[in-house]
Amino acid sequence: MKVQDDTAYIRALISEGEHVRQDFKFEISDSRKIARSLSAFANTEGGRLLIGVKDNGRIAGVRSEEEMYMVEAAAQVYCIPAVEVDMRVYRPEGRSVLVASVGPAVRKPVTVKEEDGSRLAYVRIADENILATAVHIGAWKCAADSVPSKAVSFTHQEKSLLDIISSADTSGMTLSQICRRVTIPRRRVIDLLSHFVHWDLVEFCHDSHGFRYRAV
Repeated sequence: MKVQDDTAYIRALISEGEHVRQDFKFEISDSRKIARSLSAFANTEGGRLLIGVKDNGRIAGVRSEEEMYMVEAAAQVYCIPAVEVDMRVYRPEGRSVLVASVGPAVRKPVTVKEEDGSRLAYVRIADENILATAVHIGAWKCAADSVPSKAVSFTHQEKSLLDIISSADTSGMTLSQICRRVTIPRRRVIDLLSHFVHWDLVEFCHDSHGFRYRAV
């Protein structure tokens, strides 16, 4: 089998464009920003950063050793828990491109230590890193706690909430829209939605207005 040279391999990756599992970075100037990308990949399907590649796909190249140090800081200092990153340097067209890959986290969320001391988690939607919601956090907690699959029967409260979500069109409903239609406290709605997502009864959808929820 013929092995692709560096230029052919990197060009093949670039031809995919930016997507849920790939992001281009011209350079790294802030490890915390890279940590947000690592968090988003780890909390979703995993992914890779092509560092030294501009948004338009042009290969600009980087100083690979400096960039590797910044990625390592992002993964080990700013991500909690720390994430394992596979870093490989390629030399397409005589320029260095660093490919930093991370797999999906076994236990989620992977959070980022922000400037104000808070810890926030991110998810990857198409080619963007989006702040995870309280429902994401709750669903991940259910998975970590090994919450068992729901039996066929539901409480009145659960059934009422499911019926409301099921009555929406395919675009789903926002959390605020759901809360306006029930007499359940918002915190309880978030808790129930977290369980519904974990049980694969409800799924996330996302648009320019944020996250929505729809029945599976």
